Amino acid sequence: MRSGYTTGACATACTKAALRALLRQEAVVEVAITLPGGEVVGFALHSCEYDAKQARCATFKDAGDDPDVTHGAEISCTVSLNDTGEVVFLPGEGVGTVTLPGLAIAVGEPAINPVPRQMMRAVVAEVLAEEGADPGVSISVAVAGGAQLAQRTLNGRLGIVGGISILGTTGIVKPFSAEAYVASIVQGIDVAIANGLTEVVINSGGKSEKLLRHLFAHLPAVGFIQYGNWIGETLEKIAASPLASFTMGIMLGKAVKLAQGALNTHSNQSSWDKDWVAGVATEAGYPAERCAAIAQLTLASGLTELFPFSATEPFYTVLARHCHAVIGTITGTRPCRLVLIDATEQFITYAFDF
Repeated sequence: MRSGYTTGACATACTKAALRALLRQEAVVEVAITLPGGEVVGFALHSCEYDAKQARCATFKDAGDDPDVTHGAEISCTVSLNDTGEVVFLPGEGVGTVTLPGLAIAVGEPAINPVPRQMMRAVVAEVLAEEGADPGVSISVAVAGGAQLAQRTLNGRLGIVGGISILGTTGIVKPFSAEAYVASIVQGIDVAIANGLTEVVINSGGKSEKLLRHLFAHLPAVGFIQYGNWIGETLEKIAASPLASFTMGIMLGKAVKLAQGALNTHSNQSSWDKDWVAGVATEAGYPAERCAAIAQLTLASGLTELFPFSATEPFYTVLARHCHAVIGTITGTRPCRLVLIDATEQFITYAFDF
């Protein structure tokens, strides 16, 4: 599948082009930049405007075959000279502003991540050296429709308001790599800790989180982290954090996969093993004919037809113990609460401590 380029790479290309246009007072239609891995790539600029005070260049983001929310969006940079001798990042339309501590960017700054900032500083130094100039440079990155695009991201829960983030650690978007999603998980936990929380509630998505917010109403919004299918990455971040405890909300179908040892529950990464689940039922003490009936189920959510979804049902207790055993291989002895949720949004809570 075809790879593409990050918003950070696009912004870097626009910065380089705009600074050249400003210093040379001529239009720039294409530019090459060096990615963090050393690869040199070219970008076409679909717009370049300049006068004696500032220049603006824009390109369209190509995310390749990745279903990135910013694919096709116009990324632009407006640059001007300043007397600070430094590269200064200014607010830009459609780029969010950081409002909560815990991110790598200070509160009040545009949400341009560290690597894109480094890339933009590098091209500024390159162009200034080419032109024999040494002034400070102000950069304003903008994303057309960024405020609307941000509504399809997790920026809001990270305290990034008003637009998207300028992201990327390699400059390259690999199809279905989920780099941005995993980064939001890591950032979400950092924000929770920076805001004084010692516990978080991780969950698979909107449906489970709605229920969990009612159950743990004492926690602010930043205390809830959506892991999607990336359970392993979320648990690794928790393991490396100072959190005292955590709660994991999980739908029954994902819980079955997790109990089997799957740390990525996407359908193209894992599936439920009916024979293994029948072994769980045997372990819980059910008769052979009831255990064998599991083989006739199509979806794991159908287990509630064989085993009523109740805290007193042994099947779910044994399943939860298997889930906790897998979780513990990553998080160790950290106290964990497991909230098992079925398709009708009923739930069972299990508390595990060592």
